[in-house]
Amino acid sequence: MSIETRILNPDAAGIAAAAALLRAGRLVAFPTETVYGLGGDALNPAAVAAIFAAKGRPADDPLIVHLADAADLPRVASAVPPAARELAAAFWPGPLTLVLERGPAVPLAVTAGGPTVAVRVPAHPVARALIAAAGTPIAAPSANRFGHTSPTTAAHVLADLGGRIAAVIDDGPTPIGVESTVLDLTRPAPTLLRPGGVSLEELQAHLGKVAVESRSAAAGPVRSPGLLERHYAPHSPLWLVIGPEEAARAWLRARAAAERAAGRRAGLLVPDEDAALLADLAADIEPLGPAVALDEVARRLYAALRALDSRHPDCILARDLGEGGLARAIRDRLSRAAAGRVVVLDPEEGAARLPHTPA
Repeated sequence: MSIETRILNPDAAGIAAAAALLRAGRLVAFPTETVYGLGGDALNPAAVAAIFAAKGRPADDPLIVHLADAADLPRVASAVPPAARELAAAFWPGPLTLVLERGPAVPLAVTAGGPTVAVRVPAHPVARALIAAAGTPIAAPSANRFGHTSPTTAAHVLADLGGRIAAVIDDGPTPIGVESTVLDLTRPAPTLLRPGGVSLEELQAHLGKVAVESRSAAAGPVRSPGLLERHYAPHSPLWLVIGPEEAARAWLRARAAAERAAGRRAGLLVPDEDAALLADLAADIEPLGPAVALDEVARRLYAALRALDSRHPDCILARDLGEGGLARAIRDRLSRAAAGRVVVLDPEEGAARLPHTPA
């Protein structure tokens, strides 16, 4: 059944209207500094169930709980270790999600039945004002259909969820563009589950050693969203090439030419340097910004991927930008969007291999 999805302004009246909808158990999409979130009352089981239904999200994929202030942590976590307080003081409000022991008020549906809860305080002023006005913690996964490319504008939200949710607050593009970093503090050593807006290097500067969970190591209940092998994906099949810059660019050129020779059209999702050097190809090129400007690349990533996908290429080809700082998060998102179609170039032999079987 389709419902009217209201578009609300990010002013006091719009925030008050959105907060009233949330208190009534309705769903409201809103901007955060990372991507747009699909909000529902985290302590209301019916609202939580509605989030899963609207997104088509499986019940074993947990949600992140958003708070207006770190002082609200005891409402959702049964214990707040010293490391959590230190990280909250350093990075909240901001794009860092902490996995803590679940408090009794949090419905098990939020945590996919597990004993831990993922929680953060967003930095976006509209998000914080909305959570404070609602007066309750807000569960908010990305505001898109499950598995699809995340939304960084209200238009993206409406394209996926229009007619399924009560309202969206439109405050323009989100400033970071990729989801939050997720750090598990319930293990013997702090463990990075998902790279994001706070880099591994920044966490290490505060904590020293930080373990990094491999994508195949997860066992038991899933502790964080964004850990599935296929996620953030466009409709067109995406291939990601990882390797030295010149070799990766040569691979893109050869693959795009092969697609053209076979009567197919390739789309290229590449930094500005590649866009200029590959402009002679008969390919649809969507530039991401300079390769050295990782913050710009991250901010433009999902919008560019959606724009390219909307033109229905037969395949999308992307180049990896490394793993330092935000590049680690960009690699994570693109490799999951590729769903196993990841080509790793051998820097010595110039050969390519697929570390995963394409889905």
